[in-house]
Amino acid sequence: MGKVLGIDYGTKRTGLAITDATQLIASGLTTVLTHNLDDFISNLVAKDDISSFVVGKPVNLDGSSTDSTSHVNGFIKRLKQKYPTISVHQIDERFTSKIAKQSILASGMKKQERQNKALVDKVSATIILQNYLDYRS
Repeated sequence: MGKVLGIDYGTKRTGLAITDATQLIASGLTTVLTHNLDDFISNLVAKDDISSFVVGKPVNLDGSSTDSTSHVNGFIKRLKQKYPTISVHQIDERFTSKIAKQSILASGMKKQERQNKALVDKVSATIILQNYLDYRS
């Protein structure tokens, strides 16, 4: 059983999270500038056994598409073309940034550290991935 890579795709930065080999626990991995994302994923797939990708699906409260939806769909299309043997799943990412900010606040970090947007992206990716793991079981 390979690991699952969680992706909170953004036009500037992308948060990444990964599971353990048993696919039980999601852990924050890093945040990558989106223009470096394809290379980062290639290197990760080469060194780790990645069995699937989980990408956050940006939707409005009413379920309609957002401005980011087309960017995410284009990214998913590239993933499927480059890694045809690795499955790609999408999961609703509504409220993940808000939950991530609340989790960071509750962790007791200093204000300056809490304002790091890259940290919010990484925690959001972790929440997306853990939601997928919970939903799947």
